[in-house]
Amino acid sequence: MKVFIVSLTALASVVALLNNSAYAVAAELTIAREAQLIHMVKQDCGSCHGMSLKGGLGPELLPTTMNKLPLKVIQNTILFGRPGTAMPPWQEIVTEQEALWISQQLQQGIETDD
Repeated sequence: MKVFIVSLTALASVVALLNNSAYAVAAELTIAREAQLIHMVKQDCGSCHGMSLKGGLGPELLPTTMNKLPLKVIQNTILFGRPGTAMPPWQEIVTEQEALWISQQLQQGIETDD
């Protein structure tokens, strides 16, 4: 019985760690959906953050800034917005996995036409 309790404790620790890590890699998306999401970032996000993502009404979304933030913070900002600011929630448009993928792309850098 003691071994079983230790195993459950270890399992609970692993589950908690995984839940808090914001997943190292976003779920696989189709190439078509990735293209749609990149277009959304360039057009919809770009309307406030600048078409080159260097800032505007909203702050810049360049890797130098995005890499200072944990993925989970970026993901939550995309999903839930920033109350009291012009940043709207996008949870009706993108899934948690898609928001995570966008967060990863912002940290890596998204090519713009500039």
